[in-house]
Amino acid sequence: MTLVLRFAAGSHKGLIREGNEDSGYAGPRLLAVADGMGGAAAGEVASSEVLGSIVRLDEDVPGADLLTLLGDAVQGANDRLRQMVEEDPQLEGMGCTLTAMLWTGQRMGLVHVGDSRAYLLRDGALVQITQDHTWVQRLVDEGRITPEEAETHPQRSLLMRALDGRGQVEPDLSIREVRAGDRYLICSDGLSGPVSHQTLQDTLGSFYSPEQTVQELIQLALRGGGPDNITCIVADVLDVGATDTLSGQFNDVPVVVGAVAETPPSSTAADRSIADTPAGRAAGLGRGPQGAFGPAEGYGAGHPDGQGGFGPAEGYPEGGEPAVYGTEDFDDEAPRKKRKNRALTFSLVGLVTLGLLGAGGFFGYQWTQSQYYVGADGDHVAVYQGVNQSLAGLSLSSVHTPYKDIELKYLPQDQRTHVTNTISATSLGDADEKVKKLGEQAAFCRKVADVRAAAANPQAPGTVPAPGQQPVQQPVQQPVQQAAGTVATHAGFVTATTPPSPSATGRAPAAGVPTATQTPTPSATAPAAAPVAPVAPQGDLPGLTDEERQRADSCPKP
Repeated sequence: MTLVLRFAAGSHKGLIREGNEDSGYAGPRLLAVADGMGGAAAGEVASSEVLGSIVRLDEDVPGADLLTLLGDAVQGANDRLRQMVEEDPQLEGMGCTLTAMLWTGQRMGLVHVGDSRAYLLRDGALVQITQDHTWVQRLVDEGRITPEEAETHPQRSLLMRALDGRGQVEPDLSIREVRAGDRYLICSDGLSGPVSHQTLQDTLGSFYSPEQTVQELIQLALRGGGPDNITCIVADVLDVGATDTLSGQFNDVPVVVGAVAETPPSSTAADRSIADTPAGRAAGLGRGPQGAFGPAEGYGAGHPDGQGGFGPAEGYPEGGEPAVYGTEDFDDEAPRKKRKNRALTFSLVGLVTLGLLGAGGFFGYQWTQSQYYVGADGDHVAVYQGVNQSLAGLSLSSVHTPYKDIELKYLPQDQRTHVTNTISATSLGDADEKVKKLGEQAAFCRKVADVRAAAANPQAPGTVPAPGQQPVQQPVQQPVQQAAGTVATHAGFVTATTPPSPSATGRAPAAGVPTATQTPTPSATAPAAAPVAPVAPQGDLPGLTDEERQRADSCPKP
């Protein structure tokens, strides 16, 4: 059995950030994501330098213990940041996270510092295999807050560990056994923040190729608001035979994305360490003037990624030498015919290009209209058709089905937030199923709200006024006699009185004590008082089962 990696990587600056401080690298042996921090203090420089320092690990076969290699590489990257700050004090405060995996062909070595994450999808179940080094994660570990509360905690971005050039870094190091069919995801918090764990699992299990999956994950983060830079790597473990060369073609050329693709490492040592590896030569980390990758070092003109793959320049024969004009006899019509033919050629090329662009735009729009998601439409829930994006000021989505009976105010806070940020769906049926669950929750919380309102306002017909309120007068059909504990009136009415409720006294009334004024009969014998319903306490939820009372805790409170 021969195991190989098929990988893809992508990065996007998001919808709020002005620049991209994330860096990502995916190669035959090394997968790494670094999330820069520091803003004006050059977070993009930190992430670029860290990846530039560890990319040398992407050699043909790791030659030493995995954990030793990873630990030394991370410490070297941290030392490099310290050196840069000493040389330029304006860089003080920069730093980055790092989550990287080193592949040997049978095992994965994992190193992790910060709040970027690594996930493993195996047998359809997605598991987070790193632990965030954040303040809120520490609160969760100590049982002081729940994981759900951590998702919206105001200090969820406060890091407890990072690569910042200060002191000795303490990374998490581990070894993982791999299996054919495993799918790994490494991402910055720009993806894991706005996209839920369940959505990540569904997406990683729904798309075949890593390239498609990376594109879909970035779109999901953008639909969720794109509040941060988004970088992710998806890698599949494939079992290929010794004679299977087709699958191996996907694993030769590394991919570099984010800040490291735009800002090359500044140190000569880093450049040299990158250039001296197969990964550096294949990725072509020496950028052109526009930051694009040129042909990789060491490739000849015949390589499809080299310049030779484009053929000779116009006016040059296959031999590469310019043609010599003026040795033939030309008449006056020849130049005009050539100009006409060239103009006609350009016109046809232009028409074909416009046709292709129009077709691409049409099919692209058709694709967007096959997408659905759940979102907020004013104060209620709705299913949208399209994608939650705009193109040239034109929205690419519209309300497909409004659900005005599912009001946002009756949803728990976490569900309301998810709806506001939009919930992705794989199909219209999936969107309707998600709305059905939201509707059940909203209906239950509406019932809880009605019960609470009734308990808070007990002055309904047939109830007894609370202490301190005006008594309710009841007509008496015949004259009454004054007896002990009663008050007779000449107008023929008796004022009913109410004893203190158990909640007011702390105990129940003594047995035999009347709970309302009794009206004696003509024989002066006082009949038993009619039973009166007690006033429900403010915090009680009568009419709900114990299970429903527990569920009611998540409902919005008035």
